[in-house]
Amino acid sequence: MPERLSGRKVKDVYEWIRKWGTISKQEVKEVSGLTTSTLTRILEELVHAGFIIEVGLGDSTGGRPPILYQTNATYSHIFGLDISRGNTKLILCNMHLEKVDDYIWKMNEFMTPEHLLQEVVQATNRMIEKHGLRREAILGMGIGAVGPIDHKQGTIIAPKNFPSSGWEQVEIIAVLQDELGLEVFLDSGANTALLGEYWYHATDRLEHLLYVHIGVGIRSSMMVGGKLVYGAVDMEGAAGQMIIQTDGVPPRHASGNYGCWESYTSIYALEQAAISYLRQGRESTLRNKTSYDQAVTLVDLEAALQEGDSLAKEIFTQSASYFGIGLANLLNILHPQKVILGGALITGNELFFESAKKVAIQKTYYYPTYQVIFEKSKLGEDAVAIGAAALVVQQLTI
Repeated sequence: MPERLSGRKVKDVYEWIRKWGTISKQEVKEVSGLTTSTLTRILEELVHAGFIIEVGLGDSTGGRPPILYQTNATYSHIFGLDISRGNTKLILCNMHLEKVDDYIWKMNEFMTPEHLLQEVVQATNRMIEKHGLRREAILGMGIGAVGPIDHKQGTIIAPKNFPSSGWEQVEIIAVLQDELGLEVFLDSGANTALLGEYWYHATDRLEHLLYVHIGVGIRSSMMVGGKLVYGAVDMEGAAGQMIIQTDGVPPRHASGNYGCWESYTSIYALEQAAISYLRQGRESTLRNKTSYDQAVTLVDLEAALQEGDSLAKEIFTQSASYFGIGLANLLNILHPQKVILGGALITGNELFFESAKKVAIQKTYYYPTYQVIFEKSKLGEDAVAIGAAALVVQQLTI
């Protein structure tokens, strides 16, 4: 394995340089409070070990121009793995979380844990060979998975709605570490997505963030002071069980709540709403794509929306309104500086994003005194995998 950082002061200096992107010794000194001699020694150690590099000189304020430092993108490589219900993605990144290579698997009834993990092992080994990497120089692999998970034990516990069977009590860290000879770390997909977005925006200096992913279900993650917030157990999908109406729509699963958030706003909810409206006899171009007793897919709905279909627009707008109500509930409890939204219903769907944002703002207490920033995921479909790689880099400073 590559050399690791040792000592709290050294780790803190590396993390400050990583957050700032490019920084001078004087700027590090101001934020760290370290003496000049101690900081000089630490910076020399980090340069010598290859963790950071000198990238030129800053502007002079009268004396010698300051040397500028950055973390070294080529110090090592990291793998990030996103295990989701629709697709699984493997990404190879450098230390700046810039994508070097990737591979995607479509999840179907054949993608059991045993089959998928062997595919992942083979793809990882191909990338190592393709890019001429030394296995012992790779920092590790991070995994962002649909939960619930036990990130300490390295186990995927019992996720719902996977297209294949067998996704219960999967000891994924033990399997991959044994097969690959790499250090492997596991967290929920929502957590790794937020971690990826945070490091993508690190220079924004915003450290109180809420991430909400809306697709098959609703997943959420929270960061306070730049650190992920963990509960006593992983509550995968719990945000989606927030009750919007106590006597409302029945839950998709018997264990769910009546009138819960995801019953009104999720891929499944939109598809069920479309089927219901078509059965009522509503006019729509969707009738040209499917009959009222057949499945209506998100792809069908998005295509109808692009064609200007009024029913598709109504369905998306109504769903977005419910999503905005749930967001307002979270904002009134958690008070983040920024909300980052990701998932299939956000990516590329400006109507849904803007409608949800408008409703959330209207129902947020103390607005406009409390001004929260709403933003689409900048990493898009790569967010979970890149965040999983960030999970590995984070181990350097823990």
